[in-house]
Amino acid sequence: MIIRKSELLAVSVKKEQYPATVVPEIAFAGKSNVGKSSLINALLNRKGLARTSSQPGKTQTVNFYNVNNVVNFVDLPGYGYAKASKDSQEHWAKMIDTYLHGRKQLKEVVLLVDIRHEPNTNDKHMYEWIKCCGFTGYVVAAKADKLSKFQQTQSLAIIKKTLNIKNGNLIIPFSSVSKLGVEKLWSLFEELLDVRKK
Repeated sequence: MIIRKSELLAVSVKKEQYPATVVPEIAFAGKSNVGKSSLINALLNRKGLARTSSQPGKTQTVNFYNVNNVVNFVDLPGYGYAKASKDSQEHWAKMIDTYLHGRKQLKEVVLLVDIRHEPNTNDKHMYEWIKCCGFTGYVVAAKADKLSKFQQTQSLAIIKKTLNIKNGNLIIPFSSVSKLGVEKLWSLFEELLDVRKK
């Protein structure tokens, strides 16, 4: 897709603050500091549209980014940040749950994991939820530039086994540094959204 326009549409902590747009939405879920904001920036070829931070737990809102008026990318709060208070973690979980269960425009949920580490219990639960709700089950294995090709192959096999993924093609190695995976993700999204000619 040729990106003609991309903008931050809304920053929400409750349902009433969601944008009134009716375009389809693709949401990105994952633990704190896994790279959801970096992924969105890479997909949109923008350096600072989605705010990134080296500090885990920075995204504490549901952020909507409109692309060409044909799709919204949705950056969900990261889960599993151990240093966050229990109240904060419960608040973030509620925000994620409210969006995922109540947004009719939601077409796909993509799970991000760190390719360097085996998916943890929170990742497993999130992936099970994604599958149970009828979504495809795409997994982006982020930070692939940190590993050699051989190490990537080993790590992808571990992710596949841990999350019980039958089709290895659903796991997409990605790097916001080298842009590995950007074209493949856009091909998937264009097919999903039927926007190849837009």
